[in-house]
Amino acid sequence: MDRIADIWGPGMPHPKGTVWPARVDLHLDAGLTEEQIDRWVPGACLLCSNGCGCDIAVKDGRMVGVRGRATDVVNHGRLGPKGLYGSTAWAQAPDRLTRPMIRDGGILTDCTWETAMGRVVETSRRLLREKGPLSHGFYTSGQLFLEEYYTLAVLGKAGIGTPHMDGNTRLCTATAASALKESFGTDGQPGSYTDIEHCDAIFLYGHNMAETQTVLWTRILDRTRAADPPVLVCVDPRRTRVAEEAERTGGVHLAPRVGTNLALMNGLTRELFENGWVDEDWVREHTLGADDLRDTVDSYPPERVAEICGVAPDDLRRAARIFGESGNVLSTVLQGFYQSHQATASAVAVNNLHLLRGLIGRPGSGILQMNGQPTAQNNRECGADGDLPGFRNWDNPRHVEQLAELWNVDPLVIPHWAAPTHAMQIVSYAEEGSIGFLWISATNPAVSMPESARIRRVLAGEQCFVVVQDLFLTETARLADVVLPAAGWGEKTGTFTNVNRTVHLSERAVEPPGEARSDLDIFLAYAEAMDFRDRDGAPLITWRTAEEAFDAWREATRGRPVDYTGLSYDKLRGPTGIPWPVNEEHPEGTDRLYADAVFPTGTEVCETYGHDLLTGAAVTEQEHRAVRPAGRAFLKGAEYAPAHEPTSDEYPLLYTTGRTVYQFHTRTKTARSRSLREAAPEMWVELSPVDAERLGIAEGDVVRVESPRGALEAQARVGRVMPGAVFAPFHYGTPGLPGEVPRQANELTMTVWDPVSKQPYFKTAACRVRKVRDGGGPAKAPTTGASAPVTPGTVPETAGGAPTISRAVPTPAYPNDPARSEPPGGR
Repeated sequence: MDRIADIWGPGMPHPKGTVWPARVDLHLDAGLTEEQIDRWVPGACLLCSNGCGCDIAVKDGRMVGVRGRATDVVNHGRLGPKGLYGSTAWAQAPDRLTRPMIRDGGILTDCTWETAMGRVVETSRRLLREKGPLSHGFYTSGQLFLEEYYTLAVLGKAGIGTPHMDGNTRLCTATAASALKESFGTDGQPGSYTDIEHCDAIFLYGHNMAETQTVLWTRILDRTRAADPPVLVCVDPRRTRVAEEAERTGGVHLAPRVGTNLALMNGLTRELFENGWVDEDWVREHTLGADDLRDTVDSYPPERVAEICGVAPDDLRRAARIFGESGNVLSTVLQGFYQSHQATASAVAVNNLHLLRGLIGRPGSGILQMNGQPTAQNNRECGADGDLPGFRNWDNPRHVEQLAELWNVDPLVIPHWAAPTHAMQIVSYAEEGSIGFLWISATNPAVSMPESARIRRVLAGEQCFVVVQDLFLTETARLADVVLPAAGWGEKTGTFTNVNRTVHLSERAVEPPGEARSDLDIFLAYAEAMDFRDRDGAPLITWRTAEEAFDAWREATRGRPVDYTGLSYDKLRGPTGIPWPVNEEHPEGTDRLYADAVFPTGTEVCETYGHDLLTGAAVTEQEHRAVRPAGRAFLKGAEYAPAHEPTSDEYPLLYTTGRTVYQFHTRTKTARSRSLREAAPEMWVELSPVDAERLGIAEGDVVRVESPRGALEAQARVGRVMPGAVFAPFHYGTPGLPGEVPRQANELTMTVWDPVSKQPYFKTAACRVRKVRDGGGPAKAPTTGASAPVTPGTVPETAGGAPTISRAVPTPAYPNDPARSEPPGGR
C-alpha cells in the first residue's frame, strides 16, 4: 500500500459504543521482511502530537523501520505517513552531526567535547559572575523526553535561578495550556481519544486533523463511515478534508474570516443561552461566571456575526443547534485558534460551550485542546517552558516552597518574583544583549519563529552567545557559537506524554552516531561542570540515568493533578501507554478527567489565578480567593476586537500559515525521508480562484508574497482557500546562501502575541501578491489534502510512497476503555 497516496489507510467502520478495531501498520526499508528483523524495540511515534505506540525494527545495529503496536490504547496499531516513512530514515542521513563544533574566526569547525563544553561553561560562569542569572536564557522544544525537560528545569530554576526559560511549544500550543488553566485551574486535557467512540457530534475548531493527526482522523473516519455516524462541524477558513467530511455527515463547515474566531464563538455561545440549551442546574452547581458570560455574548446575534466573520447566519444557527441538542459532544482545538487573533479567549470559549451544557467528564463528552508536538505536554508539566514543575503556581509561595524542599535549595533561588519570561520576550532580551547566553535545544527558531529576518539577526549577533544542540546543522545551528551533536529518538531512552495524557516509554534501539550524546547526558555534563550545589553543598542534580531522572520527576508530581507516582519504567514496559494521573487511587491510569465535576480551581491548588482574556491583566491571589472557586470551573468571556494588522489598499489580502500532512515542523527529520520529501518537496502558496484570476496568476506561476516585514517567492497553487486569503506552509527554510530568494513563510509574520498565552499570531497579517514569472508547470504541492487544486484532476496526483503493510488483527482489551469489545449481535 502506498501511504502517500492513501494517507489514512484501509477503513474499519464500527458502531457507536464499540471498541475501535485494531489494524497494524508496518514499514521496513526496501528488501526487508519482518522475519529478517533482529529485534523490535518498544517506543512511540514522535512525528505529531498523537503519541502512537510503536516498535522500532533493528537490523545489524541500524533502525530500519517501524510497526504500530496493536495493544496500545492510543492508536490500536495504526501509524500515519510521517510515522511510517519519517521515523527512522533521518538516523542514517550523511549530514548527521557527529562531533561538537565551535565558532572560530567566524567559521564553525569540529572540536572535542571538552573544548566545546569548556567554552560553554566559561561563558556561562563569566556572565553569571558579571551580570547574574538574568543573563541566561534557555529555549527548548516539544520533542525532548520528560527526563530531559525536568533536568533542564532544575538546572535552570535551581542551579542558575533564571526565569528566562521557554520552549517552541510557545509557538504552537501555549494557548492550549492557558485555556485549560483559565477554565479548569490547571493544565491537563479533560477528554480522551475514546470519546470518539461514544459521541454524537464532533466539533473541530481550527484543527485540520486529517493532516496534523492522521491516525486520530482515521479513528474518526471509522465512526463517520459507520451506519450510526456522529455529526461533524468544522471551523476553518480553508476547505479541508475535515470540512468535506462535516458536510458529508450532515454537519456544517463554518469558514470565518481570518482573525475573527472570537466573534464566531461569541455567536455560538449566545445561541445556547437564547435557545435554552444551557443546563442551568449543572452550571449553578459547578461553575462561576455564567451571568457575566451571558452579558458579554448577548450582543453577538447571528446577523452581527455574519458581518464580522462572513459566516451565513443560518450556518451559525445550524452549528449551534448541533452542539445544543446532541447528547454527547467532543471538541478539538488546534492552531487555527491558537495562532490566530484573541487566541486564549477563543479557546476558552470552546470550554465554555461544554461547561454550559455539562458535557465534560463522561464518555463521548470531552475537550481536547490539542498539542502540536509529541512531548509538548511534558515541556509544560516539567517546567521547561517557564512554568513551575508539577503544574505549580509561580505566584503561590507554598508551591515554590514545595519545590525548594524537594530540591533542597533556598526558595529565593527559584525565580518567582514575576511571571516567567515567554519566548518572544527572551528573543527581545537576547536582541538587546541583556540575555548574553542563549541555549537552544532541539528546535529551529530561525525558521519557526515569526519575522524570520529579525530572528536571524538576533542569533547571528555578537551581543549574545548562542549554543545549539541538535541532530543536524539546521538554519539555526549555522548561526550558533557552539553546536552540540545530540542523539535522537531510538538512540536514547526516555518517556513522553501525548495530548490525552498517555505516558509512553521509548527505549534506546541503537547507538547514536559518532560522538553524539543524549540531551539528558548533555544537560548533566553542563550541570556537573558548573558544579551546581544544593543548600547543604551536595550536588543539585543527583541522577545519572533516564530512569533515575524519571523517579525524581515522579516525586515532584506527588499530590498534584499531574500525578505520576504510580508509574515506573517497569510498569511502562507493558503492552500500552498509561494516561495520568496514575496513583494509589488510579493505579491503572485515568481515561478522562473531571468525572466528578470537581475542578482544581481552589486558590491553594490552581496553577494560575487567571487573567482578563481581553487585556491579559492578571487576577491577584486576593481576588481569586474572594470568589471562592471551591472546585468550580470558570466561565469567562471577552469582547471581539479587530486584528492588529487589517488589510489595506497597499496590502489587500490576509496572510495565514499552516501545515501539510507530509512534513513536520521545519523538516529536520521528514525532509530526509525520500517518500515524504518527494510528496511535498518545496514551498508553495495558495490563492483562491477569485484572487488568482484578478491578479492574473495561473496554477504553478511563481509569485512574490510581501508583507510590511518581508517577502517570499514560491509557486502558486490555485486552491481551496477562501477569497481574500493567502495560505503558506511554514515548514520550509531558506538555507541562507548568498543571493538566495527567500522562501520561508515566517519572513512575513508579525512579532505580536496573545495577551494571555503569549503565543505569537502566525495567522493574522496583511499581504500582497504579484506574479513574478510563469512557472512552467503546476506547483509541487500535495493533492491529497487541503492543498488540492480547486479543480480535481488538473495536476498530477500525489503518490509514490514506498510500500507499507496494513493488516487487521484481533482487537485486544484496552485498559480504561469504556466501549464494548463487540457490538450487539457481533461485529
